[in-house]
Amino acid sequence: MDERTEQLEILEGCVEDITFRNQETGFTVLELSSGGALYTVVGNTTDLQVGETVKAIGNFVTHPTFGPQFKARLMERQMPATASAILKYLSSGAIKGIGPATARKLVEAFGSQTLEVLEKEPERLRCIKGFSAERIEKISEEVARIFGMRTVMLFLASYGITPAESVLIWNKWGLKTTDMIFENPFALCAADLGIAFERADRIREAVGISEDSVCRVRGSLVYILTQNLHNGHTCLPLEPVLEMAGKLLSSSLEAMEAAVKQAIKQGELVASEWEDRIYLYLPELYQAEEYCAERFLLATENCDASPLPMDKLLNDLGKNQEMVYDGAQKSAIVSALSKGITVLTGGPGTGKTTTVNAILSVLERRGERVLLTAPTGRAAKRLQEVTGREAKTIHRLLEAGVTSAGAYKFARNRQNPLLCDVLIVDEMSMVDITLMSHLLAACPLNARLVLVGDHNQLPSVGPGNVLRDLIDSEAVPVVTLNKIFRQAEESAIVTNAHRIIKGEQPDLKIRSSDFFFLSSKENKETAKTVCDLCSYRLPGSYGFDPLWDIQVIAPSKIGEVGTMELNRLLQESLNPPAKNKGEVTFGAVCFRKGDKVMQNRNNYDIQIVRTDTGEVSQGVFNGDIGVIESVDRGSEVITVRFEDKIADYAKEQLFQLELAYAITVHKSQGSEFEAVILPLLPGHRNLYYRNLFYTAVTRARKLLIILGREETVTKMVNNDRKSRRFSNLRRLLQRSEEAK
Repeated sequence: MDERTEQLEILEGCVEDITFRNQETGFTVLELSSGGALYTVVGNTTDLQVGETVKAIGNFVTHPTFGPQFKARLMERQMPATASAILKYLSSGAIKGIGPATARKLVEAFGSQTLEVLEKEPERLRCIKGFSAERIEKISEEVARIFGMRTVMLFLASYGITPAESVLIWNKWGLKTTDMIFENPFALCAADLGIAFERADRIREAVGISEDSVCRVRGSLVYILTQNLHNGHTCLPLEPVLEMAGKLLSSSLEAMEAAVKQAIKQGELVASEWEDRIYLYLPELYQAEEYCAERFLLATENCDASPLPMDKLLNDLGKNQEMVYDGAQKSAIVSALSKGITVLTGGPGTGKTTTVNAILSVLERRGERVLLTAPTGRAAKRLQEVTGREAKTIHRLLEAGVTSAGAYKFARNRQNPLLCDVLIVDEMSMVDITLMSHLLAACPLNARLVLVGDHNQLPSVGPGNVLRDLIDSEAVPVVTLNKIFRQAEESAIVTNAHRIIKGEQPDLKIRSSDFFFLSSKENKETAKTVCDLCSYRLPGSYGFDPLWDIQVIAPSKIGEVGTMELNRLLQESLNPPAKNKGEVTFGAVCFRKGDKVMQNRNNYDIQIVRTDTGEVSQGVFNGDIGVIESVDRGSEVITVRFEDKIADYAKEQLFQLELAYAITVHKSQGSEFEAVILPLLPGHRNLYYRNLFYTAVTRARKLLIILGREETVTKMVNNDRKSRRFSNLRRLLQRSEEAK
């Protein structure tokens, strides 16, 4: 029976022990004493301590290994009332500055009134030896924090906010939470909290704010812009924003226009006019776009004043490396050595890696300090492999972390810049405007930038279209590599990729060593073939590892050949259940020891351990792929080993993970795999277009197998749909360039 239809039960008692707690999510496993018996209770709560009285509302369940447990959907906490319970509570370290010995002194002095004294009359502690004014003040502040947290958690629960969501809200606003929500419940719709507008609207009604309030209209505008960040827009034209808000609110145009003006006046939104059209921004996106334009243009003025004997240098370089560079490669090398910014773009097999290696060779000979970075772990690892030099992800390079309020921060910034003369960024098509602004802020003003990427790839998952805007602006030096080199010409993957991007049909009849098209008409037949190829055909014929060498990539998540269904089938085939494999079910997905998984959002707060150094730090990022190393059946905590780090996930954090035997084309950006299997059967036109097909094909390093219908391939190549992204970076660069 679905637990939502079961009658809820109540279990009330005293907390005897805390078995497990995840501070980030509030997920807790505890032992509860009730009616002379001891029960294991699992659920979400914050800072619960031994000795507290708890009323847990939920259901008894039977764990396959650990037996009966009470799964609490809500825990109502009451402070311990008796002297003995208070002594146990304070002795557990619940309040900083009070240990077992001090707890005994307090209870002996105030008995069952101890907690009331600590909260309301802390000055009475002066009568106890060892309590200085400074110590009393610190304890008083800690008690205020704990009691405030308790009040806030109960307040949020009364409005349907889950414990996991409450933790995020508390981390952001702390004791100000109640005031914030009474003043403007739509602040809950911020990107870092993720509460839907409809839920915030119900809270607005519950706290008595009128339907025609200005905060409701302003909240809808901010919510629309926040949601459209996921569509890649840094801003939106005013007219469609008003139209969407009108549908959301059923409000008049006049009311919304007035709300826009007020939101701009109060700094909640920023308006920018271009070509007689007004664009609305969230302030942080406006600042990021303006700052990036300013820094890119500043870099164009940063030229090497010392003359370089380029002809001799290039000849010597070619002889030393036994290479012959073509004209475009030579231009890229010269530009990277003499100009403040160089964009190097080109498709597969055009020599980008060779060119970057040549640039590195000369820079090192000149004694310049060079840093290499890429947006994802896999991209950084590949950059390190092909250059033989250390490369880091952008987040790791900038030393990403979190503030005490739960917001992310970078230790490397304008005040603490990177130590480099040249910064080389690979896979630039994946870098969004926000991350680019942080990277530029940490880059010394006199450092040169070499930005490398394929502008025909899909744009970044985050907002903006940085690489394409830089190229289209014509405001910065761009070198495009077009020539396919002889070795690459032997690869049908490379030659077909170039055919696709030119709008030509790939040769599907070719039977080369690295490219195969297998005709398949039906969904179920195709899905079965995908499983067969992953499970035994490719491992048997090529020796590929099914987890790490083979990647299934599909255009869509849904459908019989979408990633969700393929992941279910591939999990059954590659990692079936077994007695020695722990597993946790979250929603419709079963996560099992040995599963291949992917992080689906940035989490700057999660603690990780570096596998190479043992260093403890923070951060797992969107697109990181790993394998589940263990599942603790008692606490339902999952340990995932990524390429260079290990992270633990409580059950309530599993929304951040998804199975990754099959991934979407968008999620595959920046990665290369030894073998790619690409199922292509008829689907939604918006997901079946040329650039997406090109991106999928270029993910394969040694082998590409396309399964499906030839007419689907034809339609994808012919559909030269460009996903429109609202961004003004190109205009900012052009306007500033014209003003010079």
